[in-house]
Amino acid sequence: MKQCTHADALPHPEPVPLSETCPVCLAHGTHPVQLRLCLSCGFVGCCDSSPGRHATGHHEETGHPVMRTFEPGEAWRWCFVDHVLA
Repeated sequence: MKQCTHADALPHPEPVPLSETCPVCLAHGTHPVQLRLCLSCGFVGCCDSSPGRHATGHHEETGHPVMRTFEPGEAWRWCFVDHVLA
């Protein structure tokens, strides 16, 4: 089973969220479907089910490897590099 090779390098504690919602969606007047938190810097972006796919775009622009869900009651993480739950 493939594992995330980046989780051990994440900051502890995790970064403080930079916003309550996706700032790019907010600026464009669109509504994010679900939110994700970058565990490298605290950027909050929308998921791939949102039109803008801003969490993925953030990874593509920065190379930050792991995000976690920013939805209440959920706790999973995703590694964009290894393509596995972290």
